[in-house]
Amino acid sequence: MATIQFFDTTLRDGEQTPGVNFNTKEKVQIAMQLEKWGIDTIEAGFPIASEGDFEAVQAIAQAAKRMTVAGLARCQKKDIDRAHEALKEAVHPQIHVFLATSPVHMEYKLKMTPDEVIASIKEHVTYARAKFEKVQFSPEDATRTEKEFLLKAVQTAIDAGATIINVPDTVGYSNPTEYGQLFKFLLENIHSEEEVIFSSHCHDDLGMATANALAAIENGARRVEGTVNGIGERAGNTALEEVALALHIRKDFYQADSNIVLNETKRTSDLVSHLSGVAVPRNKAIIGANAYAHESGIHQDGVLKNPDTYEIITPSLVGVNTNSLPLGKLSGRHAFSTKMEELGYQLDETEIKTAFKRFKALADKKKQVTDEDLIALMIGQVQETEEICRLERVQLQYVSDGSQGAIVSMKTDETETKTESAIGSGSIQAIYNSIDKIMEQKPELKQYTIKAITGGEDAQAEVYVTVQDTETKKQFNGTGLDFDVLQASAKAYVQASERFKKEMEQVK
Repeated sequence: MATIQFFDTTLRDGEQTPGVNFNTKEKVQIAMQLEKWGIDTIEAGFPIASEGDFEAVQAIAQAAKRMTVAGLARCQKKDIDRAHEALKEAVHPQIHVFLATSPVHMEYKLKMTPDEVIASIKEHVTYARAKFEKVQFSPEDATRTEKEFLLKAVQTAIDAGATIINVPDTVGYSNPTEYGQLFKFLLENIHSEEEVIFSSHCHDDLGMATANALAAIENGARRVEGTVNGIGERAGNTALEEVALALHIRKDFYQADSNIVLNETKRTSDLVSHLSGVAVPRNKAIIGANAYAHESGIHQDGVLKNPDTYEIITPSLVGVNTNSLPLGKLSGRHAFSTKMEELGYQLDETEIKTAFKRFKALADKKKQVTDEDLIALMIGQVQETEEICRLERVQLQYVSDGSQGAIVSMKTDETETKTESAIGSGSIQAIYNSIDKIMEQKPELKQYTIKAITGGEDAQAEVYVTVQDTETKKQFNGTGLDFDVLQASAKAYVQASERFKKEMEQVK
């Protein structure tokens, strides 16, 4: 039975989702959860892209203990040098070098001839191999590349020292039959004295990213690349949780296994969703809120008699746990600390003190505090330590048949607190208008989504908002967590507005 490697690019390709911008601390937190989930290789970023990307790749390289840490690089020596510098402390470093090979990319983007592309691949993969034992090469836009030229490009990379070949469906153009045949063609025609791993990298523009990845595995791919929840630019990437569950549930067909720890799937998904500000659709496969819900009477009857009638995945398999946690307002600090360790959090004395204070405040409002509540509490704590602007107070005046009024107080830096009031057609609009006055800006609200973290009338609210610059059309996401819906809504808008403001200040 083959073992399929999982290569996660949530922090690189996934961060190209409009409005998503992880800071270094968030990236390290996600990386540590990905390692716990069982990811074999993490693409931590594109070190040459910015100082922030370099620092994040470096921090993850220092933190990761088991998984390989990869950095992206163009076929340019300065990119390769920068990646080497960022990854020099990694236990298992890898470089991912890419160059486009399709006619449209070579002619219009690269302005290079096919011979120049081949020469560049040879030169830069050779240079990368001198610095890295693990070298991955990607012929960008492979699925729109002429097959014989693609074979020549891949063979050139292998001859120059590449040990991993990624075949990207960069624009989501392919289909399972065609994509699978492409892997078969390459595997049958390449020559190498070293073992070469072939990898899939699919985008979801036509809704076939997961199917294409599985087709690649059927035809010899031993690595799959993608992101958590399928996030990414345009329609996103292969959703890794879907591939992992497909290999597990249909092991009889694929005859393949992986190192993914399945019961960490939901926790991984929730973390990425919250920190990215991208809500998971309720009907999303594997981790959506409705993935294990049964509405039809016929389905309900069948499940009550035997869950196998309509459930091919048990909720507990992916870490969906409905059991309540016996922690409440009378629980002590020791019990709380022990539980946080069980949930995988290694907290220092200061972090425990802050987290316990937040837990007690939550326990005063909730009858039962669940695992999901505690995980959300920790995610919110990490985010708030990175924020400069912070919500201090929200006061509302509600009139059932008129405009609503809001007074908002915010800490805008270490020393200054500002208060503004505004009206709106609803409470949320009044709050957001007040925040706009404080921030002295007026972004366009593009999306507002709210969901309950747990069931019941005392559930915590999780709010996602997306704001947009009216001139550049660039988007910024924000997430807010609170027992109170209006407070959570305000926190989400403050976070998105702060990211918008930082961008505007950098442009100036």
